[in-house]
Amino acid sequence: MFKKILIANRGEIALRVIRTCKEMGIKTVAVYSTADADSLHVRFADEAVCIGPSSSADSYLKMTNIIAAAEITNADAIHPGYGFLSENAKFSKICAEHAIKFIGASPEMIDGMGDKASAKATMIKAGVPTVPGVEGLMKDLQHAKDSAKKIGYPVMMKATAGGGGKGMRIIREEEGMEAAWESARQESLAAFGNNGMYIEKYIEEPRHIEIQVAGDQFGAYCHMSERDCSIQRRHQKLVEETPSPFMTTKLRKAMGSASVKAAAAVKYEGVGTVEYLVDKDRNFYFMEMNTRIQVEHTITEEVIGFDLIKEQIKIAAGKKISGKNYEPKMHAIQCRINAEDPQNGFRPSPGAITTYHAPGGHGIRIDTHVYAGYAIPPYYDSMISKLITVAQTREEAILKMERALSEYVIEGIKTTIPFHRQLMQDPLFREGNCTTKFMETFEYKAPKD
Repeated sequence: MFKKILIANRGEIALRVIRTCKEMGIKTVAVYSTADADSLHVRFADEAVCIGPSSSADSYLKMTNIIAAAEITNADAIHPGYGFLSENAKFSKICAEHAIKFIGASPEMIDGMGDKASAKATMIKAGVPTVPGVEGLMKDLQHAKDSAKKIGYPVMMKATAGGGGKGMRIIREEEGMEAAWESARQESLAAFGNNGMYIEKYIEEPRHIEIQVAGDQFGAYCHMSERDCSIQRRHQKLVEETPSPFMTTKLRKAMGSASVKAAAAVKYEGVGTVEYLVDKDRNFYFMEMNTRIQVEHTITEEVIGFDLIKEQIKIAAGKKISGKNYEPKMHAIQCRINAEDPQNGFRPSPGAITTYHAPGGHGIRIDTHVYAGYAIPPYYDSMISKLITVAQTREEAILKMERALSEYVIEGIKTTIPFHRQLMQDPLFREGNCTTKFMETFEYKAPKD
C-alpha cells in the first residue's frame, strides 16, 4: 500500500480524497495555487505545497510543478481527482516515468477512451450498443453532408476530443450543416486543440444514465449500478440520482452487462463510468467512458455502502477489486451547489461567504471545502458543495432534500440553492419524468424573500 499520496486537485474532491487516505493510514500532500491558500484541503492535508499563481494553467495544470511537489515530499502516488489532469494521458505517462503511481487510467486507456471515434469503434467490437452513425471522422463538409443523409436527420455533430458540450451541434436539416460544421470545428480547435468531428444519429428525448464500473489488473470487472444524470444545463449536470426512476430490472441487467463488457474490452484498471443515452423505448446507446472518479460518485457510495475512492487506491496498489455487481437498496439524490446566480442566467458569483450553516440529520451528506469567511476565487469551476440525501424511497429522498435545502444557508454570494428548492417541487421532477431536455422548459422563479 502507498505510504504518501499527493492529491493533484483542489476544493471538495481534494478534501474527499484526503479523508479516505487518512482512514487508510496513508499520509497526504495537498497542492494549491495562491488563490487557494485558505481552502480546507490545504488545512487538513499532512503537508501542503504551493504550485503556482491563481491561473489553472500555471498551477493545477502545470505538470512539472506537480511532479516536483511529489518528489520533494517523497509521495509515491498521485490522485488526480476529477477535471484538471485526471484524464490527461501525458500526465499519466510522466508519473510512470518518475516512478510515481498515477491513481487513474494508463495513458493507453485514456487515449483509447478520450478519442470518441476510436472509443465508439472499440465498443462496437465489444458488442456494446452505440448510437447509429458513420464510422470514422469526417474528411470534409461534403463527407459530413453525405454521412448525415445516410444516417437520416436529425444528426448530432461531435468533436472527437470533446467534453462538457464543447464542439457539439444538433443539425435537423441539410441547410444547417455548413454553419454547424464551421462553428463546431472552430470551437473544438479552441477548446481541445483538435478539430476532428464525427456524426451520429440524434436521439430525441433521451435520458442520460451512467453505470459505475471497476476493474483490476487480474482481469476482474464489476458494475455498481446506475446513476441518472438527465437534469443538465448546457450539458453540465445539475442533479443526479440513483436508482434511476426510469430503470427496470431488465434494463439494469442489460446495461450492467454491457458496461462490464466495455471495461473488459479496454482491460480497464480502476474505477470508471460508462455513460449512455437511453431513449423513450429503453434502448440504450454508449456515449463515452470516463476513466476517472465522477463528481456524482457520492450517491453510488450511499446506496451500496462502498467507498469508491478507497477502491481506486486499492486497485492502483495492485489489490483485487472488492466489489461485485450491485443493485441499489436505497435511493440517493445529489444537488450540485454552485456559486452562481440562477436569476441572471446562472452567472458565476465569486466572493466572500459571510454566513455558512450546513444542514444535518439522518441521511444527509455534504461534500464541500467552504466555510464562513472563505473567499470563493473567480478562477475555477463554480461548484462549491455537493448536498446528498439518502432514504428508503425516492419520495422520501426528495422530501429529505427539500428539508436539507431549506436549512442550507450560504450568504455573501449567490448560490443555486433556491433553484434546487424549486426543482424539488416541480411536478415533472417528482414524477421522475425527466429527459435531458428538462431544463429547456423549466422556468426558474426567484423566491420573493
